[in-house]
Amino acid sequence: MKLRTLMMAGLAAMTLWGATGLASAADVRMFTRHEVADYAAWKVVYDSVAPLQKKGGVYFKAVYRSADNPNDLTVVHDFHSLEAAKAFAGSPDLRAAMEKGGVKGPPQIWFVTLHSK
Repeated sequence: MKLRTLMMAGLAAMTLWGATGLASAADVRMFTRHEVADYAAWKVVYDSVAPLQKKGGVYFKAVYRSADNPNDLTVVHDFHSLEAAKAFAGSPDLRAAMEKGGVKGPPQIWFVTLHSK
């Protein structure tokens, strides 16, 4: 019985690990920082482009709002390759969504990879 419990706990942990979007060493995280005119209006547009994100290879995403300015956003998207991340960042559809969402000025975009010890 202990072995079964241990196996079930291990399976639950692996499922949780996968669900949290933890990246492997080959994966890429894209950070996008921009200010928007109105967060609520931007969020409606952001949520509507979920199919575009999925098609572009996004497998994890998160939105952070500045504690000092709720319209100053940092958005995180995870990809399995730098090529996919750069293609998504340069997408005309993404650019159009940003414009529709009220992004003010050009966004700051940068890419990082996971490096472990």
